[in-house]
Amino acid sequence: MFSQDKGRIEYMKMPCKMLKGISQRDYTLYLPPGYDAEKAEKYPVLYLLHGGGCEDTQWVTDGHLPDVADSLINNHIVPKMVIVCPEANKNKMIWFNDPDWTYEDFFFKEFVPYIESHYRVLNDKSNRSLAGFSMGGGGSVVYGVHHPEYFNMVYAMSSYLRRQPLEFLKNDPLGEWRQTVVERNNPIKYVAECQQTKINELNTVRWFIDCGDDDFTLEGNMDLIKTFRSRGARYQFRVKDGNHNWDYWRPALVEAIKNAFINK
Repeated sequence: MFSQDKGRIEYMKMPCKMLKGISQRDYTLYLPPGYDAEKAEKYPVLYLLHGGGCEDTQWVTDGHLPDVADSLINNHIVPKMVIVCPEANKNKMIWFNDPDWTYEDFFFKEFVPYIESHYRVLNDKSNRSLAGFSMGGGGSVVYGVHHPEYFNMVYAMSSYLRRQPLEFLKNDPLGEWRQTVVERNNPIKYVAECQQTKINELNTVRWFIDCGDDDFTLEGNMDLIKTFRSRGARYQFRVKDGNHNWDYWRPALVEAIKNAFINK
């Protein structure tokens, strides 16, 4: 028996100017083993987006993020990395832009610059990756197609990609607004209609689309893959036994971290 080096989880807040009526935003941070001692070292960074009705902290509580990352790092399967989980559930729960909720602008113009100026992370495309589940999986795909110059990899789990008739949203006062914004940012339509130059840019990202065979988002994910194929976009598609829950996302998180950075 031996003790493994452990990373550190921090629950943090940052100042916020771009989200209407909000002065602070939460985020959860994983710092790898040795971060405090290796003062000159900089690390690649993986951003993890959570699902609808969830919080940034659930990557730790339900996804077992520190145990997964520590194990993969200590067994030399992945390089040391910083992992950042932003919060989008409070107030509105949407990763996209709307006139009164400019979260995508906040993410790229405030959140990423804040993280990359306050922590020792490498701030180029080859050292920046993105993953998420459910609404956060859809957010990951949309961010990847809107900003392919930012990301080395996008790993999307059970992605909610377009409007769907969902019983559990009927009593949600913001449900219709949320569905409208999701459909407005539908990445299937975006990829189908974009110029070939954009497809060439998408091919600089390593795309992983991962969805359970019993998941209510499966058809949308399959339609995204059909569109990728028809436009000549490169991808990897994984369909395994499973549903829209943490039993599926926990092993998917392992794969996302394993594939986040290659040749490091």
